Amino acid sequence: MKMQIKEFADFTGVSVRTLHYYDEIGLLVPAYVDGFTGYRYYDENSLLRMQEILFYRELDFSLKAIREILSAPNYDKNKALNEQKQLLILKKERLERLISAIDGAVKGENIMRAFDNSEFEKHKAEAKEKWGQTPAYKEHAKKTKHYSKEKWNNLAEQMNDILAEFASCMKSGDEPESTKAQNLVKMLQDHITKNYYLCTNEILAGLGLMYVADERFRNNIDKNADGTATFICEAIKVYCHK
Repeated sequence: MKMQIKEFADFTGVSVRTLHYYDEIGLLVPAYVDGFTGYRYYDENSLLRMQEILFYRELDFSLKAIREILSAPNYDKNKALNEQKQLLILKKERLERLISAIDGAVKGENIMRAFDNSEFEKHKAEAKEKWGQTPAYKEHAKKTKHYSKEKWNNLAEQMNDILAEFASCMKSGDEPESTKAQNLVKMLQDHITKNYYLCTNEILAGLGLMYVADERFRNNIDKNADGTATFICEAIKVYCHK
């Protein structure tokens, strides 16, 4: 089997833009790229990897976590699929509880326990810890292990402040390559390195792309101003290619 990118996109239900992004971050690279035309081609192995990616996306894993899991040296596809099955079963059971809880809510019953998702999150965390064995993941887990709720809230506020500064920079008319924008990229990189893991230029470039391609990140960042995510992505590209 050999499919061009449009055919593969239609077959898997994933957009061509998303496939380009997956290629850029090394999550799913084409099986073959024609050196003359530049056309991307995908095969059976591409399809199997896409299936794994889609399973993890269904379980709300981030693209970064999925890439780390699939790249782990101890990754066992069959064992991982069995774990995905267990996670999906837990997710199904939770949805069934919520559906039943609606009837209880109509009757005026207390249905707060139906929202308990701790078992699913526990298994999800275990799966990440088991398969996500990249140095960045290990460093993140070690550095944040004892962070308090207050610490996490403070870090979130600091990140939001940086993102708001990017929005202000963009609205003031500065270009992504401007000194102000580049200083903000350095601030972002330093913030991640200090509090989470060593944010190399390679990792930073991947984050910039994710800010645009992942709708959840883009929508959150663009709350500061429409286009902020794209502005940050472009500023990071300049920074990483100096």
